[in-house]
Amino acid sequence: MELIYLQTFREVAIRQSFTKAANELGYAQSSVTTQIQKLEKEYGVKLFERYGRGLRLTKSGEELLKYAVQMLDLFQQSKEKLTKQGGGTLSIGTIDSLAAYFLPSVIHQLKQRHEDLVIRIQPDREDSIISKVREGEYDLGLILDRKPEDSSLNWIAIREEPLLLIAHPNHPLLVKPVIELEHLADAEWIMPEDSCNYRMMLEKVLRASGVPMRIGLELGNPEAIKRYVTSGTGISLLPKMVAEEEIKRGELAILPFAHSDIRLDIQLVIHPKKWFSQSLKDAIDMLKSKS
Repeated sequence: MELIYLQTFREVAIRQSFTKAANELGYAQSSVTTQIQKLEKEYGVKLFERYGRGLRLTKSGEELLKYAVQMLDLFQQSKEKLTKQGGGTLSIGTIDSLAAYFLPSVIHQLKQRHEDLVIRIQPDREDSIISKVREGEYDLGLILDRKPEDSSLNWIAIREEPLLLIAHPNHPLLVKPVIELEHLADAEWIMPEDSCNYRMMLEKVLRASGVPMRIGLELGNPEAIKRYVTSGTGISLLPKMVAEEEIKRGELAILPFAHSDIRLDIQLVIHPKKWFSQSLKDAIDMLKSKS
């Protein structure tokens, strides 16, 4: 059995598609299919099953993925140890806002130092990122959190990321010198999906104070949220990094609101037994330098 089959298997598992894996690896789809079939024959199990229009791992596939990630990581470790290479693949699980507004400068620096390094940014939900770091699927995770609960992983707080209550510059709430929770009772909210950490934090605070939350729109992309806020009467809670350019241009305004229980840090999460390649060490150092 060739190691390349495990690499192909990992790509199909990540992308849940033979076609997408083939495009990523530069193979014909038939080659990907053949490699997976050979793996299934080798282990005597089915690794994937159809799920709607896509694929998902079987129980056997989930178990093999854990070993495949470790074997490929060990292979990369041996390459770097023996040939002093700085290439390989670095996978970073993160949320959309950090992928778009925090990571680009770090990725640019990292690519300058490691020209052969393939960097894979994986936008995901916070809970999924933590799970995949724990399972070894992601080399590191980058999320917004305040007090991480999973003590089995290593956490590094990079910096606090301010959360801003934003609105159109003509929004009526801007006439108030300070926004209290009760002032938000009649507000129309434009918010990210319900799995978003800062949305859950806001909802908890409002619920504890008996303030209803009227959601006008729920969107999965911070760019879309900003566009709807700038064109309507809704308000939203977003990380500062997401909205600061529009605020500088006068397209969005900051509502004078703050709450001690609505605060988040940019958190770096790593598996405690993760082997650190030089590129991974450099990535962590660069991220920590942005504190």
